[in-house]
Amino acid sequence: MKKSEKEGELTKAIEKQTAKLPSDVFLASAVGAILLSLGFKLAKKNHSALFVGQWAAPFLLLGIYNKIVKVQGSERDDD
Repeated sequence: MKKSEKEGELTKAIEKQTAKLPSDVFLASAVGAILLSLGFKLAKKNHSALFVGQWAAPFLLLGIYNKIVKVQGSERDDD
């Protein structure tokens, strides 16, 4: 791997910390956002419902990223 393609130190530090989180945290956060959005919708707070409802997808994407980092690591070759 070329030197320019390696991850930065900040990225490595962030991935090291987030890899400690269980994947369930991201799934629970997404489900929580959906339920909170539903609550806002039932309370007729449509703007809040839309705002909070949009959090589910980023939480799920962060969970996928977290899982990939745990399984493959950001860099296996630290030459």
